[in-house]
Amino acid sequence: MKNNKALILITFLVGCLVFNASAQDKWDLRRCVEYALANNISVQQTDLQARLADVNQQQARWSQYPNADFSTNTGLQWGRSIDPTTNQFTSNQLLYQGYNLSAGVTVFNWHRIRNNIVAAGFSSDAAKMDVEKIKNDISLTVATYYLQVLLSYQQIAIAKTQMRQTFSQWDLVKKRVDAGAAPELEATTLEGQYFTDSSNYITAKATADQNLLQLKQVLNIDAGKAFDIAEPPVEQIPVEPILQLQPETVFQIAIHNQPAQKANLLRQQSLEASLRASRAAMYPTISVGGTLGTNFSSADKKVTGITVNGFTPSGDVVRLSGAEYLVYTPNVSVNQGKKTFSERWDGWGTQINNNFRQSLGLSIAVPINSGGNARFNYQRSKLDLKNAELTRSLADQTLKNDIYKAYYNASAALEKFNAAKKTYEVTQKAFEFAQKRYDLGLLNSYDYLISQNNMNRAQLDMTSAQFDYVFKMKVLEFYKGQGIKL
Repeated sequence: MKNNKALILITFLVGCLVFNASAQDKWDLRRCVEYALANNISVQQTDLQARLADVNQQQARWSQYPNADFSTNTGLQWGRSIDPTTNQFTSNQLLYQGYNLSAGVTVFNWHRIRNNIVAAGFSSDAAKMDVEKIKNDISLTVATYYLQVLLSYQQIAIAKTQMRQTFSQWDLVKKRVDAGAAPELEATTLEGQYFTDSSNYITAKATADQNLLQLKQVLNIDAGKAFDIAEPPVEQIPVEPILQLQPETVFQIAIHNQPAQKANLLRQQSLEASLRASRAAMYPTISVGGTLGTNFSSADKKVTGITVNGFTPSGDVVRLSGAEYLVYTPNVSVNQGKKTFSERWDGWGTQINNNFRQSLGLSIAVPINSGGNARFNYQRSKLDLKNAELTRSLADQTLKNDIYKAYYNASAALEKFNAAKKTYEVTQKAFEFAQKRYDLGLLNSYDYLISQNNMNRAQLDMTSAQFDYVFKMKVLEFYKGQGIKL
């Protein structure tokens, strides 16, 4: 009775697990990859860097256009200062206003601006390739975990089948024991095997849950959210023949198509342009500039009247008709008063017009010595370019080694899969013979279970080898530029 309750509990648990898995929405690989590319934080950060590089490129383009600035100022000044319209010292409070428009353009600087624009363009394109590279890496990572979940599901199916087979055999033997046609030891042996198979099934389900959780992490999906994947039959996953994935051929394609290789080439070209720009900084720069300006000022006092307070002899004499006359100087006092705010603006238009000024000039800037900045920047640019060339060569060499390694791994995986397939076929045929002998009573339960376990183990090995082969072939297809598709 106790065993029957345990059996009912296990059967109910298995049924619940299967029902829960089938009730969820299934995601295929394409949907997983698209979701990861849209939500992965690394992809978003790399995309922001690409946008920043694009902004730098636009700024470099604007540097070739003339500079123009407009300024105006209005205010009050008092104390001893210089009147901006008369250029004379004054102690009166002044209301002043000025306008100034200046513009300048670089006529020739040995193509330094042009090379900076070219360098920024290559850098922007390289940043876009970085985005493509991180997308490819994320896609490959998603495919890896996706295949791991598929393998786990296959292992669940195999464990479930084994459990059902053992249960059917156990149920049959119990009837034979009840009829006195078989010893009770056989039923007990099968009972133990059934609970072992049930434990293997639950373990396989737990492994699948862990793999599914890892896939959720890559996709940036909440761990508590319901999620499951579609299960394409592994034998229906398209795999290109390995003869069409020869490593040297794949390498020649990858070196021109892989985003990482494109980014390295673009960065090298950017540094070549930067080298030309830093060399141009050591030569004179010719520029043309001009200004337009005017100003206005007004004192805070106005003349309200003039008073003559007598005359004072100046000491000078004027002869007129033979007579001499003394020259007198009038004593004049000027009466002043405060201007109103509106009166301070009297004559604004006249002053603005009269004070209008223009200038146009040609300038030549010759770098002589500024702490050796230009010369040392040029030397640094040469070293940066050399480092980029070495980085590119190392990356190409690493890519070639990775492709050859992937090819050898795929070849070994294919051979391992073929061997595992043969092993499964042999153990399956041996189990069929054992089944017939067991049904005829010519084989005991112990040997029968050994034969069944050998077949199930061979099936698991074959399934694992098949998924390993498919994944490693997909890596080769990825290097060939075919993407990841199941």
